[in-house]
Amino acid sequence: MKPFAARTDALRQSDIRAVTFEVNRVGGINLGQGICDLATPAPIVEATVEALQHGSQIYTAYNGTSDLREAVAEKARSFNGIPVEGPESVVVSTGSTGAFLATVLTLFEPGDEVVLFEPFYGYHAGILRLQGVEPVAVPLAKTGGRWRFEADRLAAAITGRTKAVLVCTPANPSGKVWDEGELRALYAEAERHDLWVLTDEIYEHMVYDGRRHLSPASLDGAYERTVTLSGFSKTFNMTGWRLGYAVAPVAVAEKIGLVNDLTTICAPAPLQHGLAAALPLPDDYYEQMLADYTVKRTLMVDALRACGFEADPPEGAYYVLAGLGERLGQPGFEDARAATTTLIETAGVACVPGPSFFADPADGDGHLRFCYAKERPVLEEACERLVDAFG
Repeated sequence: MKPFAARTDALRQSDIRAVTFEVNRVGGINLGQGICDLATPAPIVEATVEALQHGSQIYTAYNGTSDLREAVAEKARSFNGIPVEGPESVVVSTGSTGAFLATVLTLFEPGDEVVLFEPFYGYHAGILRLQGVEPVAVPLAKTGGRWRFEADRLAAAITGRTKAVLVCTPANPSGKVWDEGELRALYAEAERHDLWVLTDEIYEHMVYDGRRHLSPASLDGAYERTVTLSGFSKTFNMTGWRLGYAVAPVAVAEKIGLVNDLTTICAPAPLQHGLAAALPLPDDYYEQMLADYTVKRTLMVDALRACGFEADPPEGAYYVLAGLGERLGQPGFEDARAATTTLIETAGVACVPGPSFFADPADGDGHLRFCYAKERPVLEEACERLVDAFG
């Protein structure tokens, strides 16, 4: 048989998927994968059922239905403060990952470099590598329990092959929320070297302690070089629906849409129609969601601290990237992957080992990522299991 394509040589099942299989094997609780197994809001479900019953089964335009793109464009203007031209600046995709893939294929050539900020979301790096693009990790500095951007680290990483930087805010896995000063410093470097800026903002409604989400493309002069990626999976608890989008200047969005057509044709039609019919949801939905996640964040952090882990409350998203502290190197905690197995086998609770989020896996051996996007009774049971086993 002819060999596989060389781009697949290094592909392995992700740690996120692997721990899901392992915890399911023991009938445990999955705090690893960001499944977000809460209920999808009833208005969205009801509108989608109606769409299914009234003939929404055919292809949509490759960039999405006009009603959903209009809704996203209005949200981008009113919530994000992005100066979009209109729905022609929006491409609806099969999840934000689909939007990211289409953007990568639109902007980059094999051999280009894209800067990621470490700890980073592993799927970003994996998709870049699959297309022959080199992810370059720039570590964030952690001081006082907060991850911080240092512009000199970015400047030192830029080469003649650098074509973009990728910002995740709020960030997976660290929970970092980028502030205005950090973003302005980043864009100063982007303008100096004429770089694209890609942003992943899928956790934009999960920002704690009075902070606010600031979309990078809303800064003066930033929109022209920025592709904003987001979606509905996390906000509306619909990760399996696979609906996301990219927002960009019209000329960029047109190309992303054409690539989207070649990769997936279009996002699922009935789901687009149903979601558009239900939007916008009232403000109290987002307020209650944030209040619920704030309580769950406290439950998660307190339980991890009781187990002897180093756990700082995240600024945003719904993950805690905990440090193993003095446990690292002890029996069952020789490294992060051993610790993950110990938690599954001893407490029946899954997390994601830290090497998934670092360019050098050894740098992640002191970390575990826990997801608290669970029904509260399920999360409480998981926390009790952890404390009973390791507290």
